[in-house]
Amino acid sequence: MKRTRITAGVLSAAVLTVGLAACSGDDDNASSTASPSAAAPSATGAAAPAMDKPFGPACTAVPASGKGSFGGMAADPVATAASNNPVLSTLVGAVKQAGLVDTLNSAQHITVFAPTNDAFAKIPKGTLGKVMADKETLKGILTYHVVGQKIAPGGLPSGSFTTLQGATLSTSGSGDSFTVGTGKANVVCGNIQTANATVYIIDSVLMPPK
Repeated sequence: MKRTRITAGVLSAAVLTVGLAACSGDDDNASSTASPSAAAPSATGAAAPAMDKPFGPACTAVPASGKGSFGGMAADPVATAASNNPVLSTLVGAVKQAGLVDTLNSAQHITVFAPTNDAFAKIPKGTLGKVMADKETLKGILTYHVVGQKIAPGGLPSGSFTTLQGATLSTSGSGDSFTVGTGKANVVCGNIQTANATVYIIDSVLMPPK
């Protein structure tokens, strides 16, 4: 897997997610931290859903109260909010391993596409182990899941966004059914709000374009 350096600049307004919420390829030259201002504007397509609440089949698993609930997550920055959800424990571990916890928690107005534990389990153990041990590669993968702007559901039907990793990430779909990236990861619980991010939980890990 190719090493990817994260785009330079201070993340003053920018996620892995990565820390996330609660349910359960072409640019490649990126430097050290990405500038959220480089993010592409939200693209709005036809049949955009009018949603102001979380949506998706996996949202039913979210607790009704406590830190893991939608209300509880809204009070915490994204990495912290994700750490309260056991379904996102692999992602949270990866974020810690890559040294991105503070970066994600201090970023502002970002969107995180957060893979579940089952999404990481689709990756062969040997491959996942190598990635987790390679900090720069891990950073590149995680920041490919983060966009330096908040994306509302209305921007998902036909969207194209620049990630913090530097490459472009596309979204498509309609109603309350959306896919993300060329690998067509499905949004299983979307429009989750944390104190500094909008989170879309997805069922596959996205890989940056080579």
